[in-house]
Amino acid sequence: MTVAARIIAVLAERGQTLAAAESLTGGLVAAELTAVPGASAAFRGSVTAYATELKRDVLGVDGTLLAERGAVDAEVAVQMAAGVRTVLGAGWGIATTGVAGPEPQDGKPVGTVFVAVAGPDGSRKVAALRLNGGRAEIRRESVRSVLELLSGELHENARAQDTEQNGGN
Repeated sequence: MTVAARIIAVLAERGQTLAAAESLTGGLVAAELTAVPGASAAFRGSVTAYATELKRDVLGVDGTLLAERGAVDAEVAVQMAAGVRTVLGAGWGIATTGVAGPEPQDGKPVGTVFVAVAGPDGSRKVAALRLNGGRAEIRRESVRSVLELLSGELHENARAQDTEQNGGN
């Protein structure tokens, strides 16, 4: 079973939903998730905010943050993930932002990528990646990385719920 299929199965079983905010991946995360039969049980949709102003205007990323640090930033990724949760009414939000190449962007070298997850309990997690390879490889690895990050958070979330249900033991 693929990571995307496991994610959809877990979310559907829990009655939870997911939305994606994508920049450098340009819809590849949504494509990976919607390739799973029955994805509509959990996947609400995605926003491909390729242009920086869309990150601000559609996803609610802080404009000052974008002006000061650029779009390729850990906090931008976190705000994108949180913003897409709100915009699309999902329990979980994931996001990708980075530089796929061929040229550096905002002073960041090719292969600099941030992926993030925002959960229903307000939890937020971000991973900074330094990827090698060409544009297609960087984009593919970004998809894999954000899905793995979400998978790990879903696992952690389940463990926390189990602990609560068992009286904290």
